[in-house]
Amino acid sequence: MKKSEIKPFLETYVDYFNQPSFIASDPIQVPHSLSKSEDIEIAGFLTATLAWGQRPVMIRNAFALIDSMPDGPFQFLMEADEDDLMFFNSFTHRTFNGTDCIFFLTSLQNIYRNHGGLKEVFEQGFHDTGNIPGAIMHFRNVFFNIPFPSRSLKHIADVQNNAAGKRINMFLRWMVRKDTKGVDFGLWDIPASSLYIPLDLHSGKVARELGLLKRSQNDWKAVRELTFRLREFDPADPVKYDFALYGLSALGKNYNHA
Repeated sequence: MKKSEIKPFLETYVDYFNQPSFIASDPIQVPHSLSKSEDIEIAGFLTATLAWGQRPVMIRNAFALIDSMPDGPFQFLMEADEDDLMFFNSFTHRTFNGTDCIFFLTSLQNIYRNHGGLKEVFEQGFHDTGNIPGAIMHFRNVFFNIPFPSRSLKHIADVQNNAAGKRINMFLRWMVRKDTKGVDFGLWDIPASSLYIPLDLHSGKVARELGLLKRSQNDWKAVRELTFRLREFDPADPVKYDFALYGLSALGKNYNHA
């Protein structure tokens, strides 16, 4: 494919996948089952945390987790005591176990009770640093600002140490991007132009086949490289191309990259 053809090619598949019908096949359906902004944020964050492995399994487990919080996750976290949280001791999704789940809920409870919520924490981090990596690290510092099991550290990407941060970048895409298609929520006051691509095996595969990404590892250096290339196509909304890069590989749409 010629370089001049890549942008219109990607735009076509952004339009193809960035539709309400996409929701039913994607983990984003879990926060879409809720209406209150705080519930959407919490469900989105927890769903993104579980977003690896087989999609039907991750979606099923995310729904099971959210459905275990009567009256919605926000009200549950604001009212829950230690005994309520211990209910989740048996939860498991791949390497994310009950210990991780209880800590995550406890930390979210602290964030909503004492730090204004996820929106406030990420927006403050972005305001203070002027960029998404800084906002992610600010959030990570707040998230682990209470006693935590060391095993839970691996479930929040340390982008400062070159982690790709696929799940946290996907969550930020959900919360920040604003358009008329109804897939992403656009709830937060962070510019979409600042977002970074949620890089995984699927999006990385297509990006390399199209010549958009040369780095072989899926790490933060690769995220930066690909994001900066996508900003050349659309400086205001570079991560919209996640729909095309991910969809073309993971959702089985045939294409010719020659």
